[in-house]
Parts: sequence; C-alpha cells; structure tokens
Amino acid sequence: MADSPQRSIRSIATRTGDDGSTSLLYGQRVPKDHPQVEAVGALDELNAALGFAKATLPAGADTRDLARIQQDLVALMGEVSCAETDATRYADSKFSKIDEAALARLDAAVAAIEARQPKFDGWATPGANLHAAALDLARTTARRAERRLVGLAAHGRTLRPLLIHYVNRLSDLLWLHAREAENAGPSS
Repeated sequence: MADSPQRSIRSIATRTGDDGSTSLLYGQRVPKDHPQVEAVGALDELNAALGFAKATLPAGADTRDLARIQQDLVALMGEVSCAETDATRYADSKFSKIDEAALARLDAAVAAIEARQPKFDGWATPGANLHAAALDLARTTARRAERRLVGLAAHGRTLRPLLIHYVNRLSDLLWLHAREAENAGPSS
C-alpha cells in the first residue's frame, strides 16, 4: 500500500472540553453547564428541530422561510455565546445579528397565517401528521430556548430584548404552522 500524502486536517475532537469546560465566543472558559452554554444549546436544538421540520415538508415545498430562520438562529447563538464583558466587542463586530427586520419577517408570517384562519379546536395535540409533529417539536424547543434566554439575566448576562422577542414570536409562528399542517391531513 502506498503512503498517502499527509493532510493537515484539524480535528473537531480538540479534547479541550474533557475537563467539563468549553469556550464562549471570544475564548472565555466556562463549565459546560453554564447558563449561556445551556441557552446556546437550546438554540442549537431548535435549529436542528427546524431542520427536521424542513425535511418533512412535502416534496417541492418552499424551504426558504425555514432556512432563513435557521440563519437567524445562528446569528442569535453568536450573540448569546459571548461573555457579558465581550458584548460591546460583539456588537461592533461584523458578525450577523438579529435586527428589527428579522422580527418584522416573523410578525408578517404570523399575520399571513392568521389571515388564513387555520382551524383548531382547543389545546393542540401534536401528531396529526409528520410535518405537524415536527413543527410542534420545534415550537416546544423554541419555548425552552426562550426560557433559557430569559434566565440569563439572573446570571449576569444581559441580552438585547429583541433576541427574546424574536424567539417568542418564532414559537408563535411555529404553533400556527403546525396547526396549518394538521389541517393538511395525515401524511401518506
């Protein structure tokens, strides 16, 4: 067997977290159960749940809105993942950030679905079909992420209110999308 050329591939397994710590955005080390790590983790779970919901869309359906929300979540995770002492540095950075336009997109999407008056009776019982269930899973994950974001203030990390507004509105939008998906009937 011929020797293969050496490749300089950086491994994802850095082993720096073997001690139970991880780095915030600009390098500050914190325990893996730190409230900011919990908040970023909940947002990451939400992003994965949205990916699943996107994958359950009917063939040919437009995925751009969910993909845009996923991009927004990456920006939101960046802002949440920096220490309080680095908040100004992050604000001055060229990283993407959640802005009023992102919130306005969610508000417009909520209004559009509400204008179609989706039918629902009482409390939602997820599982009418795969896509509706995936959307409800994303919605409940959004609510957990929202709780983690709200909880950061008690641990000394202040966030722009817009970030909490965004996740709150996103969970409302996902609830409405799930109800519409239920109205589409069972998956085939």
